[in-house]
Amino acid sequence: MEKREFLKAGALLTAGALVAPSVLFGNSTAEAAPTGILADKGPHTLPKLPYAYEALEPHIDKQTMELHHKAHHQAYVDNLNAAVLKTPMEKITLDVFFKNITKYKPEIRNNAGGHYNHTFFWETLNPAASIPMGGIDAAIKKKFLTLDAFKAAFNKEAMNVFGSGWVWLCVNKANKDVFIVSTPNQDNPLMEIPGTVKGVPIIALDVWEHAYYLKHQNKRKDYIAAFWNLVDWNKAEQRFQEATASKTK
Repeated sequence: MEKREFLKAGALLTAGALVAPSVLFGNSTAEAAPTGILADKGPHTLPKLPYAYEALEPHIDKQTMELHHKAHHQAYVDNLNAAVLKTPMEKITLDVFFKNITKYKPEIRNNAGGHYNHTFFWETLNPAASIPMGGIDAAIKKKFLTLDAFKAAFNKEAMNVFGSGWVWLCVNKANKDVFIVSTPNQDNPLMEIPGTVKGVPIIALDVWEHAYYLKHQNKRKDYIAAFWNLVDWNKAEQRFQEATASKTK
């Protein structure tokens, strides 16, 4: 997102033009201006954050969190609802969209991705410090040898994202190996896109400028460093265990 558009989003928020509410996986073209026109009138809703807007300070500031959640994420929800409302797509869940993503119009791909990615990102963050443990810790050390080496590889991937996108730590369900991958715009590793690497997301970092520009300006490196103070490794372990659990009857 360009700086001028980001400031415009802030003006809309200040004017009280947006509405925020609540949950995901059952029930974006490039990111549209955040209008809040539908205010969750549809099958998809804006999830409530699991912490206060100021809870992630000093690593992520309150104003950025308010804009990011109540403006940007709300816009993805509104635009997705507008695209599916009163159509057969109204009953389609995000995971089904992702399995057939190339069959849908860009507004479905971009806004469904934006909704899922941001919901996943909010749950990746936690103001309470934690460290990797259990299966995810073992998997990271198996692949990268040390936590510091993993972070260095993840940071490099995040710095190398050109323009807007995401960086993910994923697991391959078949062999339980973890890997780092980046996706452009609002794509994610669950999407069935020819020629891309698929996996189950464990943690994610939003590297769109709107995620950090107010506090860090153009210093993406500082934002990436701040991110490691907020990763919820307990949630990461839960996701890893769910992704790699053997399905037995």
